[in-house]
Amino acid sequence: MRHPELLIPAGSLPVLKVAVHYGADAVYIGGEAFGLREKAVNFTFDQMKEGIDFAHNAGAKVYVTANIFAHNEDLREAESFLREVASLKPDGVLISDPGMFMAARRYCPGIPIHISTQANTTNYASCLFWRDMGAERVVLARELTLEEIKEIRRHLPDGFELEAFVHGAMCVSYSGRCLLSNYLAGRDANHGACTHPCRWKYAVVEETRPGEYMPIEENERGTFVFNSKDLCMINHLPDLYAAGIDSFKVEGRMKTALYVAVCARTYRIAMDEYSRDPKLYERRLPWYMEQISSCTFRHFTTGFFYGKPGSEGIFYEGNTYVQNYTYLGTSEGSDRSGRILMVQKNKFAVGETVEVMKTDGRNIEAVVRSIYADDGSPMESAPHASQLLHVELEAVSEPAPGREPIAEPYDIIRRKGGR
Repeated sequence: MRHPELLIPAGSLPVLKVAVHYGADAVYIGGEAFGLREKAVNFTFDQMKEGIDFAHNAGAKVYVTANIFAHNEDLREAESFLREVASLKPDGVLISDPGMFMAARRYCPGIPIHISTQANTTNYASCLFWRDMGAERVVLARELTLEEIKEIRRHLPDGFELEAFVHGAMCVSYSGRCLLSNYLAGRDANHGACTHPCRWKYAVVEETRPGEYMPIEENERGTFVFNSKDLCMINHLPDLYAAGIDSFKVEGRMKTALYVAVCARTYRIAMDEYSRDPKLYERRLPWYMEQISSCTFRHFTTGFFYGKPGSEGIFYEGNTYVQNYTYLGTSEGSDRSGRILMVQKNKFAVGETVEVMKTDGRNIEAVVRSIYADDGSPMESAPHASQLLHVELEAVSEPAPGREPIAEPYDIIRRKGGR
């Protein structure tokens, strides 16, 4: 049986550490330029170095995205960016543009080059072209079926790797090659500045009657006609393994640490259990789906893997996420009094019941007994985001008191229900 890589996104250094903590084999990140997630926090070179060192010490890999479609001025800056990236010794760089590819070959010697999904690779001949150019991996276009991927795999040598998205948001434009954002908002999606106009609500205006907005309706379900459901293949791992995919990729470099932790933990456990005992994996399908639904999502679809999706792949009734949990913060360890150190992300209060996500799949319920600011002053509630807090938690489920810390470094603390 193949043992595919679990590849998790990280939009910042703290999220990278969470991804590795919860079981990622590899993480992909972006620098402050040349990636397709301009609105993500992204990494300075110093943060990139710290993240790569952290991952390598844990036995994980880091890939750096440089997958914009470059204009002339971008190429003039590419040399210094790629030389700096190469000096940090990541495990790969992701490229879409042929000009950037040639720059990466020149300025990143010895660093594997991966071809981004933005390059729209949909056939084995294109994979062989990139292999002959010196690439070591292709991230396949999302518009491929499993049968097409199997055929691609049959035409490639075993040493050449295939990566495919298995979870996360889907773009309605072909492999993310979108012009809507540039046209409607002046922000270039192919330069990392997408405003996600596919999530907007639309109406029709007839040319001779400006100002008269007629709703677009499909079976009276709503008007969000471009709003794709999210990809989720957690219950279809046997088919992904059989297709010969080397790396299972989760979308989401702009998502929270809670999203990253849930996806990394759930797919890690599911992949390990399937490799160890396929029958156990089958019995556990409901648990995987329950867990993966505890982070934000826009309902689920299997995308193109089983054929071109129809209306069932679009969620017409709204453009907001389903949110079953609220992210409160990430544990940074304990202070001398045994209280949990955490930087707060959303408001919570003394007396509330929260959950601590453990890497083995347990969710430990705990009551917030006290909250202290960093100066030692007590607080009844914590309303200010990004505040360093000292939090006393008392477990009301496992573990038994005194057996182990409730929250270890990089454990996620969350609360049931949306904000």
